[in-house]
Amino acid sequence: MTSATQLRTILKQYYGYNAFRPLQEAIITDTLAKKDVLAVLPTGAGKSLCFQLPSLIQPGITLVISPLIALMKNQVDALSALGIPATFLNSSLSTKESRERRHGLRTGQFRILYVSPERLSTDSLIAQVDDIQVDLIAIDEAHCISEWGHDFRPEYRQLADLRTHRADAPVMALTATATERVQQDIREALNLRVESPYIASFDRKNLFYRVLPKNRPLNQILEFLRSRSSQSGIIYCQSRKGTEHLAAQLSGHGIKALPYHAGLSQEIRTANQDAFIRDECQIVCATIAFGMGIDKPNVRFVIHQDLPNNLASYYQETGRAGRDGLPSDCLLLFTPGDAAKINHFIEQKPSANEQEIARQQLRQMVHYAESDACRRTSLLAYFGESRGTDNCNACDNCREPKKSFDGSIAAQKALSCVYRVYERSGFSVGLNHIIAILTGANNEKIKRWGHDNLSTYDIGQEFSRSQWAHIIRQLIREGLLFQTSGLRSTVELTTKGSSFLKSRSQIQLTKPPSKPASTTIKPAADDDYDDGLFQKLREIRKQLADEKNVPNYIIFSDVTLRQIAKHFPQSRKELLTIHGIGAKKLEEYGDVMIAAVNKYRQPQLQTPN
Repeated sequence: MTSATQLRTILKQYYGYNAFRPLQEAIITDTLAKKDVLAVLPTGAGKSLCFQLPSLIQPGITLVISPLIALMKNQVDALSALGIPATFLNSSLSTKESRERRHGLRTGQFRILYVSPERLSTDSLIAQVDDIQVDLIAIDEAHCISEWGHDFRPEYRQLADLRTHRADAPVMALTATATERVQQDIREALNLRVESPYIASFDRKNLFYRVLPKNRPLNQILEFLRSRSSQSGIIYCQSRKGTEHLAAQLSGHGIKALPYHAGLSQEIRTANQDAFIRDECQIVCATIAFGMGIDKPNVRFVIHQDLPNNLASYYQETGRAGRDGLPSDCLLLFTPGDAAKINHFIEQKPSANEQEIARQQLRQMVHYAESDACRRTSLLAYFGESRGTDNCNACDNCREPKKSFDGSIAAQKALSCVYRVYERSGFSVGLNHIIAILTGANNEKIKRWGHDNLSTYDIGQEFSRSQWAHIIRQLIREGLLFQTSGLRSTVELTTKGSSFLKSRSQIQLTKPPSKPASTTIKPAADDDYDDGLFQKLREIRKQLADEKNVPNYIIFSDVTLRQIAKHFPQSRKELLTIHGIGAKKLEEYGDVMIAAVNKYRQPQLQTPN
């Protein structure tokens, strides 16, 4: 039995870490005891280490099932840089390369093998590893096995055959997001023998969440980027055309940006993704086709130019920022018009049940965008986690609380208008029509239905149309009004709203914005370090990475470089105390880093004549 001290020794020797992240050690201990594991660990929590480290202790191989074919090479390169022999088998290899790697597996050259679920099902790989000792089967992105997950893949269902074929090997199922229903589906599909799953907190404390009203989004994005000229980021757009248009606009302003979407050829997608991962372009403008498992730890910001379809997608996409644990920003540009566009696509879904689920998810997303509550608390509540009521100090609503006002009269006007419309016409109308009545619009529908004769017609001139929309959506969230689903949704008075009208109750509402908010956001704070040395170290890292033809982060992470730039290590012994420097990297790059530190210090140590 491997002791806790031995595990930490291996952790430092290979990874350069002094301590495990939450749950990692317990998961590894269970795996080494031949127990099945189901782990729900958010992005950045260190899922990969949970199956990588046991491979250094057990005599056989660890078989990793991953859908991320495009990233397998990077993952294997990263392991090789740590001194961990690993390989992959996928469709990118030639017949000769595949044959050589299979021979290497049989002769014990590798400790970890990455394969895709499609590969398992198409070339009888299961049968071909019969003569290889498999000590662990790790299934990454395990939510793909569930039809209730957000990225269901039919090929994952066939992994149950692998479990039957290699019943002697424990299974580790890993995912970043999984509701209780998805967790149960994973357990049943894989016949996992687990008493309870390992579930880490979904609270990404290093992420700063902010939502702004969308207004001339290109200008807002450019303003945001002004103080982040050397930082990598992802900008998510709803449409393929939108990614290309935005990337072209940013390029026109001198910002290195590339598009990524499923409509591009595989060659272009791979080239653009590689350019981003290697820090050769600053920004990727992408649809949701980009990002799952992107192994780039130094993404410093994620911008959503358009509204995501649901909170699960939003959480996963923002989670691609700050995987290295350093402070990072998440900005959502919101306009209710985006929700209307998504609703139109929801109407195209073939199943009424699918439509209703999608609408419910969209309402949750809109509520998050418009709420004045703590963003972090709202996100965690979605995943069934509570964080209390204290100020998180890492979202716009906590850092800059929205001003409130006595909205009693405004609420009375809006609720009365909804009531009078139904009283006169016998049917309900949509939110925009209510606003048109309140602001005295002179359109054909108002005239046809006689709504210009209502007592509530033109009584809301104190607010603009957008401000009334802000107020009415708050009344919907408060339960005083109800908005129906469907393409032609209507606004109706609830029992609670009717009681409010009769009792003339008081209510505090969030003040509607009177002008577009600025996107001038100071980048998330970081520990003190010498930025001049950090930039020099980045240049050296880039040279080393290019020589080896690997992404920069495989040489050293930003966390490691910033610690060097903070502590100025003068010897190999001192360098070994830096986070992320283990034996292999010390041997390979230690002298280069020490020389860089000393060269940078020389001018500073010289005294004037």
